[in-house]
Amino acid sequence: MKGVILAGGKGTRMRPLTYITPKPMLPLVTKPFMEYFILRLKHFGINEIILSTGYLPDVFNTYFGNGKKFGVNIIYVTEEQPLGTCGAVKNVEKYIGNETFLVFNGDILTSLNLKNMISFHKSKKADITISLSPVEDPTSYGLVPIDKNGKVKDFLEKPSMEEINTNLINAGTYIIEPHILGHVPEGENYSFERELFPKVLKLGYKIFGYASNDYWLDVGTPEKYMTAHYDILDRKVAFNFAYKKVYPNVYIGADTKYSKDNITIGPIVIGEKTTLEDDVKIMPNSVVGNNCKIMKGSSVSESIIFDNCTIGKDCIIRNAIIAHNVKVGNNVKVEGNSIVGDNSKLGDNNILKNGIRINVNSEIKEEQISF
Repeated sequence: MKGVILAGGKGTRMRPLTYITPKPMLPLVTKPFMEYFILRLKHFGINEIILSTGYLPDVFNTYFGNGKKFGVNIIYVTEEQPLGTCGAVKNVEKYIGNETFLVFNGDILTSLNLKNMISFHKSKKADITISLSPVEDPTSYGLVPIDKNGKVKDFLEKPSMEEINTNLINAGTYIIEPHILGHVPEGENYSFERELFPKVLKLGYKIFGYASNDYWLDVGTPEKYMTAHYDILDRKVAFNFAYKKVYPNVYIGADTKYSKDNITIGPIVIGEKTTLEDDVKIMPNSVVGNNCKIMKGSSVSESIIFDNCTIGKDCIIRNAIIAHNVKVGNNVKVEGNSIVGDNSKLGDNNILKNGIRINVNSEIKEEQISF
């Protein structure tokens, strides 16, 4: 089967992280999230991938090329204007051919067993199968009630509390028979969730929900992005770390300079060619990227530091995100869900707290912020 990955959104809720990098290309434990996504599809035998892009499309092509070095074949189709979840798939129809195909939302982290879902789809002779996940608060999602055989009874988009009749939500992975695309208008902004699925259900097509308790997370906000890292580090979702395990639950890349005293207890991941000076402490639930330098007396905890960053002396980075190529001066605190955008410079003695977001390419002078 071929897989279509929807990766065209601007990721506005993730800004400033997504001004320069499209959301699916943000690092997930030092590698682009989309790399993890593609290798996961390859694991399930899905080697023909159609990537539907829109925002900053060249970033994908530059990194993945034709996909050969990742063991897959990638075709890129870029929307000239936003076409919605279903319109984007209609836009790549000529590459799908006359065969069953899968559709994936490109910002979902999941351990969903695709082999089992495909078997379920075939056994039901379904026209469409939708992955479903249970959630505690379903009011922010599309609910999909099913009968005892898994057949979809209705679609409820972001219901009120009074309308809730199931905790199963649309989890963003679909298996679709090609004839269904005949019901989708060409060149229009068109939605699976609000338009196609309810339409073909009324027409009598067989739509099934594949419910599972596999891990599922919509990585759509900085908070969820942090949660994704914590859950990976805590082994709540299967993940192959790229680096050598040097201590229990501590993984460090090649040519990184560190001492045992720099490392507390895991989970911790540190990339390649990074330097930790004396008295630096890397604490649990931290990810430090490649080619970084963390200077004497600084500490990092529950934070994500992207590649090519420098952290000065006596800094505290706690529960924060530091994007690519950031230079942090001495005696700086960045904590409390704060974010520093790409290519920024923070002067000495600044204090960033309470979820403050520093835009890309910013220069914060010494003692300018005490938030």
